[in-house]
Amino acid sequence: MRLEAITWDRLVDALADRLLDLEPKDGGAWPRVALDGAPAARPADLADRIHEALRERGRPSLVVGADGFLRSASLRLEHGHRDAEAYYDGRLDTGALWREVFGPLDPGGDGRILPDLRDPVTDRATRSDYVQLPPGAVLLMHGSLLLHHWFPFDLTVHVLLSAAALRRRTPEDEHWTLPAFERYEDEADPSGTADVLVRADDPRHPAWRG
Repeated sequence: MRLEAITWDRLVDALADRLLDLEPKDGGAWPRVALDGAPAARPADLADRIHEALRERGRPSLVVGADGFLRSASLRLEHGHRDAEAYYDGRLDTGALWREVFGPLDPGGDGRILPDLRDPVTDRATRSDYVQLPPGAVLLMHGSLLLHHWFPFDLTVHVLLSAAALRRRTPEDEHWTLPAFERYEDEADPSGTADVLVRADDPRHPAWRG
């Protein structure tokens, strides 16, 4: 795997410049971008920084966290609070994501999406207002294990941590999730299939291929 050393500032600028010309593959009006990575890789931070860089360049975007669409606790924790298989396959309410986010951005859609559905901490409905995206606005979705759900992303960015770095940077009480990320690497191969790969074992010195 050949990667080039880069700073976070240069990386954000390079991605924002690339997104200025990004067009939806399906002929729709709203490009959809995945910022994928384990929580310890902090893909949400990258999404926020790209959002700001796009704003400075005059292109609107909306950041959506996939964790705002978790299934209810009664369903996703049906097999216990530390079931790695359920974490891998049963966390996200994929039906709600298709209905409330991706469907409205399909060709002929109205661009009116729900930014979140459920608070991941309280497990209660957020009751957020719908957001009307103007044509050309970029959806920046961040989250974990995104690339094995067949969501219609037009550009995918995977923030990679080695197994050792992931264990080191994941809180000990969340180490039960690590087998899910090992399975993800084996089955979905995000490092090999993502359009852009960012390695962040040392958060001060990222490297990338894109």
